[in-house]
Amino acid sequence: MGKKRSAGNGGGMSPAQQAAKFLGVSVLSGAVLAGIALPAAGALGLAAKGSVEGFDEIPANLKTPPLSQRTTILDSQGGKIATVYSRDRTVVPLDQISPYMQKALVAIEDSRFYEHGAVDAKGILRAINANARDGGVSQGASTLTQQYVKNVFIEEAGDDPTKVAQATQQTIGRKVRELKYAIQVEDELGKKKILANYLNITYFGQQAYGVEAAAQRYFSKHAKDLNVQESALLAGIVQSPSRYDPVNDEAEAKKRRNVVLQRMAEVHDISQADADKAKETPLGLKVSKPQNGCITAVKGAAFFCDYVKQVFLNDPVFGETKEARAKVWNRGGLTVKTTLEPQSQDSVQAAISENVYKSDKVATAVTLVEPGTGKILGMGQSKPYGYDKNETEYNYSVNAKYHGSNYGFPTGSTFKPFLAAAALEKGTPVTQEYPAPYEMPYPSSVQTCSGKPWVNSRTNPAMVENENESEVGPYRLKEAMEKSINTYFVQMVADTGMCPVVQMTDKLGVVQGNGTKVDEVPSSMTLGSTGLSPLTMASAYAAFANRGTYCTPVAIESITDPQGKALDVPKTKCSRAMSTETADKINTLLSGVTDSGTGQQAGLQNRANAGKTGTTDARKNAWFVGYTPNLSGAVWVGSPQQNVEMVNIPIGGRFHDKVYGADTPGPIWRSAMTGALADKPAPGFNLVDIPNPDKKDKDKDKGRDKGRDDGKPGGGDDGGDDPLPGISIPPDLIGGNNGNGNGGGWGR
Repeated sequence: MGKKRSAGNGGGMSPAQQAAKFLGVSVLSGAVLAGIALPAAGALGLAAKGSVEGFDEIPANLKTPPLSQRTTILDSQGGKIATVYSRDRTVVPLDQISPYMQKALVAIEDSRFYEHGAVDAKGILRAINANARDGGVSQGASTLTQQYVKNVFIEEAGDDPTKVAQATQQTIGRKVRELKYAIQVEDELGKKKILANYLNITYFGQQAYGVEAAAQRYFSKHAKDLNVQESALLAGIVQSPSRYDPVNDEAEAKKRRNVVLQRMAEVHDISQADADKAKETPLGLKVSKPQNGCITAVKGAAFFCDYVKQVFLNDPVFGETKEARAKVWNRGGLTVKTTLEPQSQDSVQAAISENVYKSDKVATAVTLVEPGTGKILGMGQSKPYGYDKNETEYNYSVNAKYHGSNYGFPTGSTFKPFLAAAALEKGTPVTQEYPAPYEMPYPSSVQTCSGKPWVNSRTNPAMVENENESEVGPYRLKEAMEKSINTYFVQMVADTGMCPVVQMTDKLGVVQGNGTKVDEVPSSMTLGSTGLSPLTMASAYAAFANRGTYCTPVAIESITDPQGKALDVPKTKCSRAMSTETADKINTLLSGVTDSGTGQQAGLQNRANAGKTGTTDARKNAWFVGYTPNLSGAVWVGSPQQNVEMVNIPIGGRFHDKVYGADTPGPIWRSAMTGALADKPAPGFNLVDIPNPDKKDKDKDKGRDKGRDDGKPGGGDDGGDDPLPGISIPPDLIGGNNGNGNGGGWGR
């Protein structure tokens, strides 16, 4: 409908002359194409001439974009996780729209809709007279078909403000273009289809596009169930959704509703008595708040929901370019069935809430992955999705590409199994023994993939030490893994070289949070100074559970478009990362960690399980990554900004003098895994026999702290606040700070 303009425009013409010129063009243009013989003379005819000459140059076919609709994201059982949309709209056919609604809209917007063609000549003449009389443009003459075409232009513009302005600008050129397409639409679609399309495309305010969304927003019911007064209210909103917004101005909305009811009586859609009765009724609003976006996700799955969105926007299977993928996502109308398992997700959230508060100085992130399929079954974190205090929009479980941490988090000793797997693949015996003194320098040189070795400084060599002075070798691999002996693994990387470790991590999908390869320096290859994400770690450890076959993580099982057609979705890609023999040896080694090593506090009851603890320098990060044959999980605890040392700190209502991988992440992992695996099969590993060390002094370790990460005094993978007391190491020797401010992980 027309909008009032100021009298100051138009190069000296009066408002009446402006209206006559503008609407006269519409009359003449419509007459030329629709065969309506109307006189035009003088200035009116001249004004129309230029527009008519360009009329034939307008493309003949109106390209109608698919209407943007809401997308529904489901869990693996079909339960709704969240509804996301660029525009909240659900397209419905005309027979699913109340007859009252259809009549109300036609009555108030274009009462002669079924009598005229694309252009209503009588309406134009009436508008010219009314506007000339009122001294402004108080009445418009656009038909419902023309309004529909205009809405198509707006829909096509999307959220681009420039395109929206072009689609709504008050110019003769736009009006003429609108007229030509209106004629085409009338010819091709017919009245009922035009009405249905209009009711589905137009904006009703309060983020509701289309009548079904509007019915849900204002009355919490379907469009087919709208009564006469509800229909009149919605029809009245269309002209000015902000002015007639019933939520914010009930009096103005009611006045407008009653105008529509009266108009329905005047055109004999309802009786005057029924109109009068309806006018006396209250608005009867039953407002449903807009429920849009991952922030509304149930079961704490907001971050998983956002991950699904980011996968869609980044994976070429959904479009060749990011712009093309965004267009499909914003158009919506999709039903996305994900891999999220309700039981696992509930267990993840319960484990988090029991152990870490959102108000704590540190946070936790937990991810569960199914070995052999790559399916992400659970994902959550202690800082909720949001923008208030103690909330965040960043997903700590994933890489930066998917809206995660820019660099991931240093993993500490949870990296050691990758080195062990690489060494075993190269032929190192599982009984390999090293002197493993309490303290030693990093090797003088270690081979790299480039062929140019990493070289330790001769004048100020980088040093490494074990947890406490009683930890003195020799050690074999099994005991070294259980006790997380740092010097043992430094000696192992010296013999193995770093390139086999790089090749192993490549096969296991291990990349830094920013997507780059793990730093090829000894501290990264042994003590986990490089930042990784929980999803990366859970997926890599799942390869051990899967006897050496790595499967890329997946979050989406299926997608159907608005027509119910199935779309292609990313599939997991499985490939062998190591031999079954190596995987079985790693499983045996890591079973010892949860059975009698640093991870005892995380161990599961009555179920085969394996895992590894990890803590980094100054206790800024603590990890537990573990698995059973049918589920893998990673738990990280730390400061996202890497600026909190977890010493003398309350977490989840419990005070910790020092945080260890076993005493904080460990119980979270155990709780999450226990609930996720409840009532599920408990298969075993294919364990191998690893001979015990033949030590002359079997009492050597008596009295030694057995649980490096068990929370006992002197324990932990870290070695305290100062892992190398009195030693200054250049950052470049340990991989730098990787942009995360932690100065490198010590990973005991």
